Amino acid sequence: MADPSSYRPKPGQIPDTPGVYKFRDEHRRVIYVGKAKSLRQRLASYFQDLANLHPRTRTMVTTAASVEWTVVSTEVEALQLEYSWIKEYDPRFNVKYRDDKSYPYLAVTMNEEFPRVQVMRGHKKKGVRYFGPYGHAWAIRDTVDLLLRVFPVRTCSAGVFKNAARTGRPCLLGYIGKCSAPCVGRVSPEEHRELAEEFCDFMAGRTGTYIRRQEQQMAEAAEEMEYERAARLRDDIEALKKAMEKSAVVLADATDADLIAVAEDELEAAVQIFHVRGGRVRGQRGWVTDKVEAVTTGDLVEHATQQLYGEETGDSVPKEVLVPALPDPVEPVQEWLTARRGSNVSLRIPQRGDKKALMETVQRNALQALALHKTKRASDLTTRSRALEEIAEALDLDSAPLRIECYDISHLQGDDVVASMVVFEDGLQRKSEYRRFQIKGFAGQDDVRSMHEVITRRFRRYLVEKEKTGEWTDGAETSAEAPSSVAAGSGPGTDADGTPGGEVPEITFTEDDGRPKRFAYPPQLVVVDGGRPQVAAAKRALDELGIDDIAVCGLAKRLEEVWLPDDDDPVVLPRSSEGLYLLQRVRDEAHRFAITYQRAKRARRFRSGPLDDVPGLGESRKQALIKHFGSVKKLRSATIDQICEVPGIGRKTAETIAVALAQAAPAAPAVNTATGEIMEDDEDAAPATTAGPVEEPVTAGASDERRGQET
Repeated sequence: MADPSSYRPKPGQIPDTPGVYKFRDEHRRVIYVGKAKSLRQRLASYFQDLANLHPRTRTMVTTAASVEWTVVSTEVEALQLEYSWIKEYDPRFNVKYRDDKSYPYLAVTMNEEFPRVQVMRGHKKKGVRYFGPYGHAWAIRDTVDLLLRVFPVRTCSAGVFKNAARTGRPCLLGYIGKCSAPCVGRVSPEEHRELAEEFCDFMAGRTGTYIRRQEQQMAEAAEEMEYERAARLRDDIEALKKAMEKSAVVLADATDADLIAVAEDELEAAVQIFHVRGGRVRGQRGWVTDKVEAVTTGDLVEHATQQLYGEETGDSVPKEVLVPALPDPVEPVQEWLTARRGSNVSLRIPQRGDKKALMETVQRNALQALALHKTKRASDLTTRSRALEEIAEALDLDSAPLRIECYDISHLQGDDVVASMVVFEDGLQRKSEYRRFQIKGFAGQDDVRSMHEVITRRFRRYLVEKEKTGEWTDGAETSAEAPSSVAAGSGPGTDADGTPGGEVPEITFTEDDGRPKRFAYPPQLVVVDGGRPQVAAAKRALDELGIDDIAVCGLAKRLEEVWLPDDDDPVVLPRSSEGLYLLQRVRDEAHRFAITYQRAKRARRFRSGPLDDVPGLGESRKQALIKHFGSVKKLRSATIDQICEVPGIGRKTAETIAVALAQAAPAAPAVNTATGEIMEDDEDAAPATTAGPVEEPVTAGASDERRGQET
């Protein structure tokens, strides 16, 4: 690991001008390329205290052994040079999108004497018109098959064309009218090129004029009683309309635009692009990339535009590029796009109307692409095995942790403190084993103490189950879910230790009387959501119980570092590590499960009223009371005899209700925040219909940086 100070340029050496810089490692390989409006300011930001740098930036500067730069005149030139160097050197610490060479295009070889329509992949060639990209090659062939009836352009290979010219016989398409057969001289090179240009015009979106011309010719043929020609034109028009139906109209003003959307997490980003030409979606493509450097959404958009238009010119660059966030600064990118197109290009965020609605569709596609990528990655057996092996190696475990349990604490400013326990077996979720806890040992906010309590309660139950059977033996596992009445204390509305608020677990290990052994199966690894304090609390809880055969680690959100007990420094797994990816999935699932429980618990508390504390009073009778009296305030002032008038309420129950309401303190008066006026004290006219909890930030663990965010 290199010390950045060993190769830091001397003060005054770096010019205060736009430019592009390269970091090289000890083997002189370029590992990072960047651009800057001011080279001096940008490079100075890399040579500061390592503790202040983003972890990925820190890794880059400690891997590098030298830095060099090139001065340019403008930021646009810097953008162009940066793109060229990234293509040339393929630096490991730059964001790199998966190459789109696998996407098929519909190509017309206008650089040949007799242009050919075909499916093409790979690098674009000069003089060839491209349309797409398409998701599948068969979609191109279907479109071409429809259009050849109207535009009978050559589609055969060079060998077939030469053979037909030598024998004087066209191929089958020439006989059935789907090729104008220039190979045997049925049309001249000029006539065939005109057909190819009309084909390109139609594919480029100029469809209305051509269809109207065909309709006019059909009407003229009918008037002249040339019904066969009119019928042929009619069929041609139907074929063109059918081809157009394959790309739906999304923008009514015949817009030419590309829409770019980004879905991202800490380590990966998915980019989706919709190509709209003539108001129709003509192509779609997408990439998933590793975020190997500290980048914002605007930076990802800038990299995407470089990837998309770095080798494009003219009409291949659209008039509008709609994005979810603008690069900073946006002017150089916009000028660069304008230069590549040869006319003005608008780079902006859609704010309203059809374009904003279409951008939401593209965004949904990006989210789906990222989720699909993660699903494929998580479901692959080889990948999961490698992830478990990497975790075992990084944490110095004797064997791969086939069962991993993760714990997270969630609360709202110290209220409704809850915890979650999620289980992954063989790298996959085991939702039937999930548990959730209410913190009972103390009140207030203390994530470390909460973690100690949860780990203690969970593994104390494990020791109890283990003591019942002596040494641990594998229990019988059933595939069917048991009914909620089977497990005492684990039916609907109970948590992991029998307190209200949990889910019905699947019965996997059972006692002799059929009750589940909910805590009898020990994990090989306990993961806590947090850093060193939470890890120390979990380890202390296990030590107090005398458990020394279960590994403990913590995953800190901010830097994605893995903390081990008694270690002063964290374990930093490689960014591309499958082991780190699995730990993140486990941690994020624990956070989701905890925050969902906490919000549900908070919502129930906000909806609760004085009648909830009356023993034996169910939901139906509470609603009957509110319906009869209109509000809790009027019910509180009613006599016992008046309460007895409500259907289903006996005298003993009425007395209980009267006593409970008398003991309950009335709610504080509501205040109109706009005027300061105290509203009429009518309490809850219908507590069960409260509009839900006020949206407030949720704190999910002291070290959790996702406060107030859904996972």
